Amino acid sequence: MFFWDWTYLLLIPGLILGIWAQAKVNGAYSKYSRVPSQLGRPASQVVADLLRRNGNNAVEVTSVSGNLTDHYNPATETLALSQGVYGSTSIAALGIAAHEAGHAMQKMEGYAPMRLCTAVVPLVNFGSNAYFPLFLLGIIFSWQPLIYLGILCFALSVVFSLITLPVEFNASSRAIAMLSQGGYITREEEPAVKAVLSAAALTYVAAAVTSILSLLRLLIIARNRD
Repeated sequence: MFFWDWTYLLLIPGLILGIWAQAKVNGAYSKYSRVPSQLGRPASQVVADLLRRNGNNAVEVTSVSGNLTDHYNPATETLALSQGVYGSTSIAALGIAAHEAGHAMQKMEGYAPMRLCTAVVPLVNFGSNAYFPLFLLGIIFSWQPLIYLGILCFALSVVFSLITLPVEFNASSRAIAMLSQGGYITREEEPAVKAVLSAAALTYVAAAVTSILSLLRLLIIARNRD
């Protein structure tokens, strides 16, 4: 017998938003990765300068394989730029590299939301791995406390996605400020950098919305079994 779970409909807005956000990222990156900056220096050199000029000499700039796999690791103090960004002189590359530099500056200055994100990572990882087995076992054995314990574990990832938003927005603001104030981009190039970083920020918004909707779905399922 076919059973239709209507709660899956709750996930559709998040799915649509995620697809749209990813399309915006791909479009902005594709457009501005073909536009060289007037500065003409590789992103790897620019980001190293940004860090040094802002008093951060502890971070090592490295290259990492993959497309748009750029990230900053606060535990190892490494800033990894993807192959398409590391040696590129494009507007997109400078924006992405400076964004990661923004995260490095957050770590150096003790930016509170980033400190909170870093602190809860182990707890979030545990919750992400534990929520489904707990929730499923609760459903199978019709034991509400176990169901809600699974939901509580999942809620940790929702909280994390919300905490991440100010961290990402702040890193982008720092990136634009460092690039423009340091003379790495012109006033005419600034809107292009903002377009790239704004598109990237949408993916975090989409992830947060999807997490919230998923949590709502789990709560509805649990409530229907009360």
